[in-house]
Parts: sequence; C-alpha cells; structure tokens
Amino acid sequence: MPDELVPSHGTMEAHDAYNKHAKLQASGAASALPFLEKAAQNVALEPGDRPVVIADYGSSQGKNSLAPMRVAIRALRTRLGRDRPIFVHHVDQASNDFNTLFRVLDTDPDAYTLHEPNVFSCAIGNSFYRRVLPSDYVHLAWSSYAAVWLSRIPALIPDHFVFLRSTGEVRAAFDSQAAKDWEAFLSLRASELRPGGRLVVVLPALDDDGTTGFEDLMDHANAVLMDMTDEGLISPDERARMVIGACPRRKRDLLAPFQRDGQFQRLTVQDCELSVLPDVAWAEYERHGDKDALAMRQALFFRSTFMPSLALALDSTRGAEDRRAFADSLEDGLKRRLADRPEPLHSLVETMVLAKQGSA
Repeated sequence: MPDELVPSHGTMEAHDAYNKHAKLQASGAASALPFLEKAAQNVALEPGDRPVVIADYGSSQGKNSLAPMRVAIRALRTRLGRDRPIFVHHVDQASNDFNTLFRVLDTDPDAYTLHEPNVFSCAIGNSFYRRVLPSDYVHLAWSSYAAVWLSRIPALIPDHFVFLRSTGEVRAAFDSQAAKDWEAFLSLRASELRPGGRLVVVLPALDDDGTTGFEDLMDHANAVLMDMTDEGLISPDERARMVIGACPRRKRDLLAPFQRDGQFQRLTVQDCELSVLPDVAWAEYERHGDKDALAMRQALFFRSTFMPSLALALDSTRGAEDRRAFADSLEDGLKRRLADRPEPLHSLVETMVLAKQGSA
C-alpha cells in the first residue's frame, strides 16, 4: 500500500475536549499510580543539587498527567527535601494542543506545581518515536495510554477502521509494525534514562484471545460511518481511507524483547501486570438508569480520542466546517446506537515498570 494512501494518526481532539472526556484513560492511569510511587521511591538519585528529571511521554493536553506527576514528585520529595529542583518534561507530537496543556499547568487547581516552587515544567513537541531528550538524562519516566499509538499505519483495513477487526496480511502488517514500534520506543527510552532510572508504561491491552473490551464500541462506530457513506456525508474513498493507528498488545508481546536474556537495551522488567478496568460510566448507569447519559459519555470518549485520526482521511478540500460536521454527525449517530444498546465498556490495562541497569 503506497504511504500516500495511508493516513497517519492524529492527536487527541483539541480545545480541552480530550481533557474533559478521557475519563477511561484517567482511570487506567490511576490504577498504575502505586507502581509509579514505588518506582519513584526506588529510582537511583545521585547526591548533590543537580535537578531531578521526570519525563511524561504522551502528555496530550495535560489533565491526565497532573495526578501522576503529583504522586511522583511527592515520593521524590521524601528523598530529596524541598529545595532540590525537579524538571518535568511533557512530550507529545508537534500538532498537540500545547496551549491547553500550558493553561492546565498554570491554572488547574490540581496542578502539581502548587506549593512546589522548585518544580519546573516544560514541553517538547516531537514524536516519542524519535530521540527527544539527552542520553542518560531522565531519572523517572511515565507514559500512559500513549505507546499504544503506532509510528505509522501499515495498511488500510477493508470494511473497518480498527486493527482488531483485521485479518490475514493486514493483521500481520499491524502486528509487525506494533512489534517494531515497541522495540523502538524501548530503545529510545533506554538511551534517555539514567542508569538506575525507572520507566512506568500504562497501555490498553489484549487478552490471550485477542480481545480488549472496545470491540462493540468500534463496531457501532463503524456502522455509523457506513450510514454516513450511504447518506453521502462522506465519500466511499474517504471511508476506505479511515483507519486508527492504535494497536493494543498482549502481555507476551510486551515481554517479547526481554525473552532472550532477561533484558533489552539494559532495561529489565520489574513489574508487568494485566488487570481489568471497570467502566465507571456503566457503574453510574446502573445507579441512575439514564441510558442517554451513558451513551453520551461513551460517544464523547470515542470522539475526543479517535475522531481526529478518522478525520485525517477526509478530502483535503474540506474546510473546518465540514470537518466539524463530520465529527458531529459521527458523535450523534454513535450516541443513538449506544443508547439503543446500553453496554459496559470494561477494558484491559497493562502496567509495566522497567529499570535501567547500571550505577548512577
């Protein structure tokens, strides 16, 4: 498939939309906070007054980074005292909504810099599939729901847009790209981590049967896109180009680079835990029975996370109004389908803790 026919993946929906509606990702990150706290307690810290560096790989618009950074800083402060500087580097693609990120860091009542005069935030607009920080620089690294996104989309998916519904050569192409990208991500982070540093990665996961919990939601969205094509709202060519470059992995896929001799690029696995993430919105629905509220919450999660990637397939002649109309129509159709068939969105999440070998 020529690369020009395969769209790349987009960033999250801008103007605070992802911050407002990425509750599922926030819940997954929250489940990993004990691992992050333990990593901060065990990271190697050299004596002196050199700044301690935290890297947040895949920060998006910042809201979901606040709690993890607070946990990390609090744990480090028990070892560092109040005066030693801590730098926090937020990394995301250049097209990320950094204006919202900086506003959140400056004004959110939960900002991790509150009462922390020696914590300094900055941002890097680049893909984490490139080197983004100096070698042997990062003490503690965090990446939540970001490394699931591939560096490139290897193929279009006939009659669907998500790799979970792909088969044959297309599925093999996604599996191959996911394996290459995982090794690339690990290699780059290994270079940037200091010896004795820790990396905590949180990812949506596949179980051994290859399911994630998102299948029904994706099928509903696919049906809406088919309806939009039939109604002439999008063209068949636009529909055919739509694909999401997110690729959850099995536990064995995440551990594969470490199988040969127990380490990869001087990284060793400290923890690797698969868990079920209950759908908080479903728990609320069971209490109040409001299927429209449930459908809205699930549809807005889909829109804020995946819609920008689908919109990349729209014809380049379409303006901002057309793209907004596409997103609105997809959201409306998805809400109708979800309200007619209320179901939980329970999913799987994998948390890995990696340590870089060597003395600080």
